[in-house]
Amino acid sequence: MPENIRCGVIGYGGAFNMGRAHAEYITQTEGLELMGVCDLDASRTQAAQQDFPHIKTFNDVDEMLQSPDLDLAVIVLPHNLHAPVAIQCARAGKHVIVEKPMCITVDEATQMIEASRAAGKMLSVFHNRRQDADYRTLRELVVAKKIIGEVFNIEVWSGGYSRPNPDWWRSSKQISGGQFYDWGAHFLDWLLGLVPGQTMQSITGHFHKRIWHHVTNEDHVQAIIKFDSGCVANVQMSEIAHAGKPRWWLLGEKGAVVDRGGHFEVTGDFKLEDYKAALRVPYGGASEWKTYYTNIAAHLLRGEDLGVKPEQARRVIAVLETAEQSSKQGHSLPVPTEAEDAQFVRTN
Repeated sequence: MPENIRCGVIGYGGAFNMGRAHAEYITQTEGLELMGVCDLDASRTQAAQQDFPHIKTFNDVDEMLQSPDLDLAVIVLPHNLHAPVAIQCARAGKHVIVEKPMCITVDEATQMIEASRAAGKMLSVFHNRRQDADYRTLRELVVAKKIIGEVFNIEVWSGGYSRPNPDWWRSSKQISGGQFYDWGAHFLDWLLGLVPGQTMQSITGHFHKRIWHHVTNEDHVQAIIKFDSGCVANVQMSEIAHAGKPRWWLLGEKGAVVDRGGHFEVTGDFKLEDYKAALRVPYGGASEWKTYYTNIAAHLLRGEDLGVKPEQARRVIAVLETAEQSSKQGHSLPVPTEAEDAQFVRTN
């Protein structure tokens, strides 16, 4: 096995500086080495060279992939480019990490998985927010400690009332995939982690285009997901909501968990003398996004289990795509890949 996995970042845009963030995670991780950055914009590779003077820079993906010093490609590009560039990198014999969302369609996700398998290389998606402090606390309460018993209802909310930027690619449905594909990818990955071992039976989508006609993304999106246990999840993302709700609202057979911002409120059959009590559980610790890369190094160098598997990320894409199709057709739809991945779901 090599001493270090040599990594190259494809995409070094200035918005959120995510290319730089990935590069920093790589340089901070034992067993990984930043060898270069690629961006079509020469001014961005110049910025990368200033940030990391020792690296090589490229303005063409093919040129980077021809480098014998590259083992792992990290793709930080607009969503519609994730699949074609990931497949290109896999076919060039490189391990691949893709920023979330994995891609736009299930067919693209399947092609990405098949290309990596054919090359005998790793494919993973940067679902770093599994390590957010609030989510880790919620999962400990609901999954590890089962403090509210079997969960049968989950409501998930994100949004507000704000005018989208027409000059940003994230407002373009053709490029971004739609309003659901940004934060929705995080929320759906979180949600699926709260119901481990359960398969999705059906999805009912409700998509609205009512106010912001200067952009092509939807204004309000909703997916109602039914699991084989009978649990139902209702996920909503909005740009036209004049009133908000808690981010998380979960009901279980023994209690409930509500996100109050900074802490979770847990109610149920908890007694304090003769009074029914509620628990106030603060978000625990700090977010630990760089542990994603710690796992990548451990997987590639020591064969440890991969933390974010591509099949998990494909399930997120299946929800995003199926919800939109359901909204267009006006009825619930089964979830593609769930039957194929049934054994995978039960064991992950």
